[in-house]
Amino acid sequence: MYHPAPALHPSGSKMILSLMPWILLLIAGLLEVAWAVGLKYTEGFTRLWPTLWTLLTMAGSFYCLALSIRTLPVGTAYAVWTGIGAVGVAILGMALFAEPRTWPRILCIALIVAGIAGLKATTPQ
Repeated sequence: MYHPAPALHPSGSKMILSLMPWILLLIAGLLEVAWAVGLKYTEGFTRLWPTLWTLLTMAGSFYCLALSIRTLPVGTAYAVWTGIGAVGVAILGMALFAEPRTWPRILCIALIVAGIAGLKATTPQ
């Protein structure tokens, strides 16, 4: 027997719409991680596929960032975008490129994450 999905309550759809700029910003930040790590694999833009990947993810990152700042304050969005990128690249640097995994580095990464959460929590929406 067919059971249609329940209709979204108007307040639920408003909540989703209010989160959309943050979702776009998260995607932009994750794409920033992808292109920043991709730079390592381009070997100075001499390798075709890593270069294309890097340019594609770079364009996608900027596009999602541009969409998010239609609604979010540009200072907040930029800080969160670069924070996601910094945290992601630092973690992947440790995982993929044997970069140091010291407690001070991990603490600093945690502070960036706290800053991102603080900006999200204090941005009116």
